[in-house]
Amino acid sequence: MDGVFSAAMRHATQFMSAQNFMKNVIEATQVIQRALSEQNYDHSPVEGSPECSRLAALQTNIAESLGAVELPRKDSGVQSVRLLDAATERCPTARKRRPLGEVLTMLRQACPPRIGLNSKPIEKSRIAASAPKEAANLARTFSCEAGSRDYKVYVPSHAEVRKRPLIVMLHGCTQDPDDFAAGTGMNRLAEEHGFIVAYPRQPVKANQAACWNWFSPTDQMRDAGEPSIIAGITRTIMAEFNIDAERVYVVGLSAGGAMAAVMSAAYPELYAATGIHSGLAHGSATDVVSAFAAMRGGRGPAATVLRKTHRKGANDRVRTIVFHGASDQTVHPSNAEMIFAESRACLAEPAQETQHDGSMGGRAYTRRVIAGANGVPHAEHWVIEGLGHAWSGGSLDGSYTDQNGPDASREMLRFFLGGPAQPSTS
Repeated sequence: MDGVFSAAMRHATQFMSAQNFMKNVIEATQVIQRALSEQNYDHSPVEGSPECSRLAALQTNIAESLGAVELPRKDSGVQSVRLLDAATERCPTARKRRPLGEVLTMLRQACPPRIGLNSKPIEKSRIAASAPKEAANLARTFSCEAGSRDYKVYVPSHAEVRKRPLIVMLHGCTQDPDDFAAGTGMNRLAEEHGFIVAYPRQPVKANQAACWNWFSPTDQMRDAGEPSIIAGITRTIMAEFNIDAERVYVVGLSAGGAMAAVMSAAYPELYAATGIHSGLAHGSATDVVSAFAAMRGGRGPAATVLRKTHRKGANDRVRTIVFHGASDQTVHPSNAEMIFAESRACLAEPAQETQHDGSMGGRAYTRRVIAGANGVPHAEHWVIEGLGHAWSGGSLDGSYTDQNGPDASREMLRFFLGGPAQPSTS
């Protein structure tokens, strides 16, 4: 390798010694990634080379400084990373310590590399080819005072006279609509059941890792920030297509799951139910620092006060289903417990709780259900043994998926469509 990478390593090391550590670790990552993108893949540093040693040392120093925990490896059932850092692909020592984007598990909101939990890249041409010819995968842009976002709309192929349900899908960090659609298989289910799916896109200009800013106070409020944009996209699709206003749902993974929780809390009249996979409860954080704490399972004083304020306005009409991996080392499983507990608490009528332990797709799971007096599930909590930070029962065509375990997409759809219609507010 020529001097570009060596210079980048020196530059990154200088960043690490500065006072503003959190900001500089991001800049250090960016420097290395930019340098790697300029190198030919065949010229990655080999084991024993000076570049390889410096990369390994830098990764280890960052990880030790942050106290980051390591993600599950292959032997825990999670697939290997889909995109390794180019410099570590042929550098076992560095790879043993994990790529920068994976080592910094607490910095997924800021880490620019596109890193997933699958071994093969997404072939977007194959994704498009898998859809029936009559289906439409439309690209749109929505703008309002808070900003603009691109989004995709999948309209299934078969004709539908009656009004259709709508599911709004919020991707996780480093993902995009095509990636999320491929991994969750939600378009395939749309073909089976005739609903429409929307995929808003979070651009890197809004967040360096394309994460929804669920931890920002202005992005946790009604009629402000990203929630107002997502709500605007939802209403626009409802007006453009023949959507049943009483069967509109919002789903998200990780940061998208946290934003889905925000949407159901901020717009309870808009969404009949929400699905949260590996996410966090509304009001869990007030800034980046408290976001990291919440992801680890802790709560800061400011976030605790914010959560008490949010709970006062809880609306018991928004039904919630939660999926979380018991081995998730990126977002602690206690976050799912909190979401489920709050769903239980806001159910005004007498509730009945049941628990079922079973196995599906080669993974054991525990499923707890809170049902109202009518017997319809108001909240469900799935804990999947051996699952890390990945979509349960997903497709390897997308990132952050695990093909084993219960099919989270199908179970969410069953929960949505099997429940009561949203009461009219007019």
